[in-house]
Amino acid sequence: MRLVIQIPCLNEEEHLGETLSALPRHVDGFTEVLWLVVDDGSTDDTANVARRHGADAVVSLTQNKGLAVAFASGLDAALRMGADVVVNTDGDNQYDAGSIGRLTEPIVAGRADLVIGSRDIRNHREFSPLKKRLQRLGSWTVRQASGTDVADVTSGFRAYSREAALAANVVSRFTYTLETVIQAGKSDLAVADVPVPVNPTSRPSRLFTSKRQYVRRAAGTIARVYAMHEPLRVFAVPAAIFAAVGVTLFARFGWFLVTSGGSGHVQSLIIGAVALLVAMQLAMLGILADLLRANRVVAERTLRRVRSIELDIFDMRNDRKLTRRPQPDDVQEPDDRRDETPDDGDD
Repeated sequence: MRLVIQIPCLNEEEHLGETLSALPRHVDGFTEVLWLVVDDGSTDDTANVARRHGADAVVSLTQNKGLAVAFASGLDAALRMGADVVVNTDGDNQYDAGSIGRLTEPIVAGRADLVIGSRDIRNHREFSPLKKRLQRLGSWTVRQASGTDVADVTSGFRAYSREAALAANVVSRFTYTLETVIQAGKSDLAVADVPVPVNPTSRPSRLFTSKRQYVRRAAGTIARVYAMHEPLRVFAVPAAIFAAVGVTLFARFGWFLVTSGGSGHVQSLIIGAVALLVAMQLAMLGILADLLRANRVVAERTLRRVRSIELDIFDMRNDRKLTRRPQPDDVQEPDDRRDETPDDGDD
């Protein structure tokens, strides 16, 4: 089995060497361990640092396209390298490289498709009390949305089986961590987590500039991804609320119609009718969105098969290049080749 450790990077020349030096070349359960660095449009010497410190492959994006795009590009490159398991880690050496074997063990044993290395958020000394509460709240929200039991959903230290990597579709440009957990949980992939230690923080996060910005963007990502997978439930809740308001107002109008002889309270009738109309529209939107979700599932399965076929063709071409024997037409004769007609001697 082949393990590919990928590192999405942006301007990490200062810390990438230390990160690569800590990575293992031998992990239990694997015959080969390769290192892949994804340079997300860095303006420093990140790519050359990666090559000097032993990276087996470097993917350089033409410009900074965001962490999610770099992560997805890394998955595609790792699969083309023949990965049976892909481990993703950060370029700032945040995660303990010695835990990679623990991270991949559930996949090697066949118990999981996606394994996340969960940090001890409660006892993390470098996290403020507010950040700890936000992390726990975010993880709880994603657990409810995904149906998984992951303690630290924002951790970028994770391992993907080949099947999970083929099935991963990242839409957000902000971060892949939340989206891929919800997607895996809704796609019936086996998701597990293992506790992992972390190294001291070497630099502030570049993903967001403030906690408010992170909460806003993370909440938007969670809501959008959950709506993609559970659209009928998303629309059914407000539809039920508007329907309840409409029925209540109609009942109120009927009550006064009987007790007051039908005078007044027309406002309840009008507002109730509007509420019921909105409820009906939301219900129809939910049905249409659910039909679109079904089409999206079919499209995702088709994309996964296309990816698999592309990789098979890629592997076949590489095998042919390695095993192809020289053909007669491939042999070039030297320019000074003599005439094969026997020499009759001098006249």
